[in-house]
Amino acid sequence: MDHQELLVRAGSTARDAYAVDIDPGRAGWSYSCLRVLELPPGGSHLLATGDSEWLVVPLSGGCTVHTDDTTVELLGRKSVFEGATDFAYVPRDAHTQIASGAGGRFALAGARCERRLPARHGPAPEVPVETRGTGNCARTVRNFASADAFACDRLIAVEVITPGGNWSSYPPHKHDERRPGRESELEEIYYFEFERPDGYGYQRVSPSRENGAELLAEVRTGDAVLVPNGWHGPSIAQPGNAMYYLNVMAGPGQEREWKISFHPDHVEGYR
Repeated sequence: MDHQELLVRAGSTARDAYAVDIDPGRAGWSYSCLRVLELPPGGSHLLATGDSEWLVVPLSGGCTVHTDDTTVELLGRKSVFEGATDFAYVPRDAHTQIASGAGGRFALAGARCERRLPARHGPAPEVPVETRGTGNCARTVRNFASADAFACDRLIAVEVITPGGNWSSYPPHKHDERRPGRESELEEIYYFEFERPDGYGYQRVSPSRENGAELLAEVRTGDAVLVPNGWHGPSIAQPGNAMYYLNVMAGPGQEREWKISFHPDHVEGYR
């Protein structure tokens, strides 16, 4: 992939009710998907899940998610900067209705998968939240669907708040080859939002192999970055303007796990 294929600008994949629509075909890989659904007050949307499992993650507003015989009421949140949200898991091979009385924006994080797990609710109070890093590398990580926090078949999803002026996704790390017990192979999407409308940040992806992925780009609200391989990080937030990103990951491994390798030139003092 070249620079332009890795950077997905806000609106460039919009269709119908989706402000963002990245499927494996668009990304040029096999598993990870991301959509951002925008619903007006009283709006509803029918999602045919097909061969993928999905998480409905409120970015702003709440909604009702009805799948099979299961109805999940999501309280949601005012914005991604307010705190962790509740969310819904939707299995493959299902027809799901997402409806919102007040309207809102909802991330649909997905992954092609094999197993059909039950639809269910992920309560906000059960989301593990941690502070990672120190000083100007400190950030808050909400591990709502990390491999050890919430059961999925292949999908892993977390979200990160980086304070203005700080670095996250640091030291640079990778997960692009299978090394049992040491590193897992995962495709990854970063989706960005900023606390103020004029916010921006920078995302770096550098090669871990010959002709590997490489990117240094300014990112703004609604932008996404694809990481098919390579060292990724840092993610750098504009001073005075907090940065949010949603990470969506999935891969071919038999075990659903997030195992990473740190860049040897950057790891001293940060592991």
